[in-house]
Amino acid sequence: MEARRVRLFRNGRNQAVRIPVEFELPGDEALLLREGDRLVLLPTRKRGLLGLLATMEPLDEDFPEIEDRPPAPERMF
Repeated sequence: MEARRVRLFRNGRNQAVRIPVEFELPGDEALLLREGDRLVLLPTRKRGLLGLLATMEPLDEDFPEIEDRPPAPERMF
């Protein structure tokens, strides 16, 4: 595991850490976990349908033609 010494500082009432560029996470939000005396910082995935669609590859295939018939009339009893 790659390691680098970093500086801690205060940001108002919060303690903060400067993340060096080689450790940068995507996005503007992360998940922080405590494991004993260790802190683990994990990137978060985009939420919602748009986030899911952004991760998908486009389909590269032709779809079959489907006959567009009007609905069958309803039978009234």
